[in-house]
Amino acid sequence: MSVATSSSGSPALSGPSAVRAEGPWTHRDVAANGARFHIVEAGEGPLVMLLHGFPQFWWTFRHQLTALADAGFRAVAMDLRGIGGSDRTPRGYDPGNLALDVTGVIRSLGEPDAALVGHDLGGYLAWTAAAMRPKLVRRLAVCSMPHPRNWRAAVLKDPRRNTSGHIWGFQRPWLPERRLTADDAALVGRMVREWSGPNRPDEEAVDAYRAAMLIPSTAHCSIEPYRWLMRSMARPDGIQFYRRMKRPVRVPTLHLHGSLDPVIHTRSAAGSGQYVEAPYRWRLFDGLGHFPHEEDPMAFSAELVNWLRDPEPDR
Repeated sequence: MSVATSSSGSPALSGPSAVRAEGPWTHRDVAANGARFHIVEAGEGPLVMLLHGFPQFWWTFRHQLTALADAGFRAVAMDLRGIGGSDRTPRGYDPGNLALDVTGVIRSLGEPDAALVGHDLGGYLAWTAAAMRPKLVRRLAVCSMPHPRNWRAAVLKDPRRNTSGHIWGFQRPWLPERRLTADDAALVGRMVREWSGPNRPDEEAVDAYRAAMLIPSTAHCSIEPYRWLMRSMARPDGIQFYRRMKRPVRVPTLHLHGSLDPVIHTRSAAGSGQYVEAPYRWRLFDGLGHFPHEEDPMAFSAELVNWLRDPEPDR
């Protein structure tokens, strides 16, 4: 992706051109769950849906799009509600509704089901979709995110230690949005660099994430899911959601994590297999941080493709 920069070296793009990079893929928009979603697709075969995390958009899975397409899959990376090229609606950022966005896109693509691959917030939604709409999820691969009930338990056990500081900072009104967009979204760049291991995503990718965050309303929409996660802890809707997440995942699950992840510690992610009543595989990438799919895309893609091809993944 070529992202123009200003004379100061900061991203100059903040419109649609920031999220519609040309490449060996196709851009289009699909309607689902009362909104319009921007998707990027490549290849033909069984559907694999890629769900990005914070503070990114579909571009984070650029390496996996081509790797999956080359391996005989229909790879689709979507921009989550409120991010990238998707609609910025005034509400609908609770995990239940965001998961319905994902399953709605699967249906809009005319597919009976999909293998879901989610990172960070996208991983949280992948866990949620597998529990809420099990018939639409063929397999589940989650990176850098524990099962929602494990995430909640870690927060309640030790709020400051088990949840990264940025989520607490997001609970304030207005100020977090201003910080995210200040100085051409410089904070986004710092987050990506500080959350990575030694093999950081390249500067071109960092500039792309900064440019995408500058699209109007993106910062607010990016923060809203995290506000719901924290503020709903003691509310009836939050309690009901976590009760629903007791439903076991009954599809083969691949759980990927970087050993140096400073955002979600390994001890918080491990143990999520207790919610999976199907083959479950835990894979720890030594020396990688919060973004294994970008820090070592070849190793990540190989692990993912081999697991997707395995007709009977073992526990």
